[in-house]
Amino acid sequence: MKDVKTKSASKTKARSTRKNIEGPSPYSKPALRSEAFARALTDAKSCVDDRESLQTLFNEAARKAAAVPKDSFKEYWPYLQTMLRLVRAHHRGEYDQVTHDSLLWIVAALNYLVDPFDLIPDKTPFLGFIDDAAVVEFVVDRTRQTLDDFMTWETTPLSG
Repeated sequence: MKDVKTKSASKTKARSTRKNIEGPSPYSKPALRSEAFARALTDAKSCVDDRESLQTLFNEAARKAAAVPKDSFKEYWPYLQTMLRLVRAHHRGEYDQVTHDSLLWIVAALNYLVDPFDLIPDKTPFLGFIDDAAVVEFVVDRTRQTLDDFMTWETTPLSG
């Protein structure tokens, strides 16, 4: 009898664990499940270690960020700007305290931002940047400590 209780308890535990995993996942946003985001991640993998591609991406993303409506990004706008500065500083060799994984996610977000054919095309009035903002929000949430550490590094005076 005791074995039966243990089995059902473990089944219940497994079910509740599964529910937690299936719960509100950041991947539940359509932009993160899109072919465009998968493409942005794949492109990021080849771009992260290629100085020329990284420079090109930075230039395109900075140009795009200057043209997009800030209000679409809400409180994540300063972090988008931080992503750009971090990529530039990393590319220049000024900042190397970013993990490969964090840099990959940040580069993927910038790739998605510059892709005109993402989930919601950028030319779509009022909605064109909502998916871009969702991707930036997701990546900021994933790399917030890295971005915060970079901002601290930026604002710390050089001693000497």
